[in-house]
Amino acid sequence: MAGGSDAVESTTLSCAKCGKPAHLQCPKCVELKLPREGAAFCSQDCFKVSWSSHKSVHSKSISSFAPVNPGEQNAASQNDGWLYCLRKGKARSHELPHFDWSGQLRPYPISKRRSIPDHIDQPDWALDGIPKIEPNSDLQHHVEIKAPDQIEKMRETCRIGREVLDAAARVIRPGITTDEIDAVVHEVTIAAGGYPSPLNYNFFPKSCCTSVNEVICHGIPDARKLEDGDIVNVDVTVYYKGVHGDLNETFFVGNVDESSQRLVQCTYECLEKAIAAVKPGVRFREIGEIINRHASMSGFSVVKSYCGHGIGDLFHCAPNIPHYARNKAVGVMKAGQTFTIEPMINAGVWRDRMWPDGWTAVTADGKRSAQFEHTLLVTDTGVEVLTARLPTSPNVFPWLNP
Repeated sequence: MAGGSDAVESTTLSCAKCGKPAHLQCPKCVELKLPREGAAFCSQDCFKVSWSSHKSVHSKSISSFAPVNPGEQNAASQNDGWLYCLRKGKARSHELPHFDWSGQLRPYPISKRRSIPDHIDQPDWALDGIPKIEPNSDLQHHVEIKAPDQIEKMRETCRIGREVLDAAARVIRPGITTDEIDAVVHEVTIAAGGYPSPLNYNFFPKSCCTSVNEVICHGIPDARKLEDGDIVNVDVTVYYKGVHGDLNETFFVGNVDESSQRLVQCTYECLEKAIAAVKPGVRFREIGEIINRHASMSGFSVVKSYCGHGIGDLFHCAPNIPHYARNKAVGVMKAGQTFTIEPMINAGVWRDRMWPDGWTAVTADGKRSAQFEHTLLVTDTGVEVLTARLPTSPNVFPWLNP
């Protein structure tokens, strides 16, 4: 059977082809969690003979992965609704891509792209997926010192970002899909007058990133339901009044094992220790030394492929902020600079792999990964955390309890 086979209860199931006792089950049906009846076979031969007709149940099931809004029902039945994502968001497929998956997680179909009201100010990639100003900006090569009016806009935008992430945190529980989390992020952002920056950025198909278990970053919200014991990172960026505010947190889903709790708490501490060092005159490269020291002392590793970044009028710009030791980051911090620190810490090896969708980065060994992020402003005397938790932020991290 393609992709392998799973034993089923031959005493209760019959072969869908010949009616004999069934010992094998279609692996695609297992993956899609379809009923076992009609998906069991007595042998490889019966499965092969039945494949051309049997595979149609896979495509038919896609539209039932998650609820479709009534107004989207017709569109969801077309090729842009509840399909697997490929080519960095530029393509869709009915079939799960073939891939040597490193862990237990698999991609699920994604819903159609959510719409933006006309009155919302949109970045230049909103319509066609291609950033125009950002790649060629001088701010890719030198770090901007923000003017007071820019800083005030950043404060306002980052506060909205915090409120959006808090809204997402409140709905996280076993049984909710990451697509439903994305819907919350989208609607709360729009309600605040903002645009969800990730949406169609280089063709990313959703309004936030949801990275579950072994996903390091850039996970695409889809139809998979979160399960008890999962961890999930929600990465939110808001575009408002011409500037971006970026933050993320990793949340527990139900009852999480102790090792995952230690990983998430260590990652939170890595970010806090790095932020405490931010002030004028500090080298950007020092951030990686601080994070790497704490992570390695706790038995974890630091991802090297992704880093923090400058932010403001542009979503991503100078400086780059690596999170690992002995990095080559250039420059020193100065008052008025804004950038993110966003360590990604792995339970196993630091190396990553890319899923066929072109966005989802996962750990090479399939072990779990966690991440936290803040947008920061360097002040004359230290640092201001623009995306700091609010008194109204949900109490979801046990180590913050008095």
